[in-house]
Amino acid sequence: MKVVILCGGKGTRLKEETEYKPKPLVTVGGMPLVWHIMKIYSHYGFRDFILCLGYKGDMIKDYFLHFEELTNDFTLQLRNNTSRIIHHDNDILEDWNITFVNTGMETQTGGRIARIKHLVDQDEDFFLTYGDGVCDVRIPDVYDLHKKTGAIVTVTGVQPATHYGILDVQDGMAKSFKEKPHIESIINGGFKVCNRNVFDYITEDKDCIFEQEPLQRLAREGKLAVHKHTGFWYAMDTSKQHEELNAIWNAGNPPWKVWDHQPRSFYDNG
Repeated sequence: MKVVILCGGKGTRLKEETEYKPKPLVTVGGMPLVWHIMKIYSHYGFRDFILCLGYKGDMIKDYFLHFEELTNDFTLQLRNNTSRIIHHDNDILEDWNITFVNTGMETQTGGRIARIKHLVDQDEDFFLTYGDGVCDVRIPDVYDLHKKTGAIVTVTGVQPATHYGILDVQDGMAKSFKEKPHIESIINGGFKVCNRNVFDYITEDKDCIFEQEPLQRLAREGKLAVHKHTGFWYAMDTSKQHEELNAIWNAGNPPWKVWDHQPRSFYDNG
């Protein structure tokens, strides 16, 4: 199964970083956020990625084209015309297959997904997520629900914490105060599974937004399943959230680092 990651947005609310690089390359713990996302999927054996590029997409291409040199020590032999680079202690070496697709600078999410249709085999399911969020959900559990329900799209539903304190007010007086509680509503947390019929609901039009009419129609038709996830989930939209993610990583044992503390499954055939 392929993993499609939406990497084309401009990340305008994180302008301090995204003025110079695309959001998926903003680093957490010294590594780009997209690397963290790919590590989550590859832990379970899903290592075939499609990156839907847009804003500063060439930087993402360049990063992975020089991945070994950027993440490891090496010696460059300028006088050697055959083997010019000698890598030392390759601590970070990933067994990934990555397809880079330019899906347009201004294209919305639905249009980006539609533009990689030719890369998805007939009757093939595929994973889909955003390039700015991490989670400790067990990917095989999401896929199992998807197959069990027969849905066209399965989303991971999460209940994030609000960024504000909540007051319970009666007669002008506060009865309680909760600092950044989890909201009651379930939101789309990404980490989706789609079958190929999803392409019947979207177009390559740059203004097609997957989260609007396509998902609304799927819900009306009873073809949108939700895997409720009560564990860790975090999306990085602002500088403050970028700082918080780095603080979680630096504190040790970040929850989304499933490759260190969650068992693999029978899906991992590698």
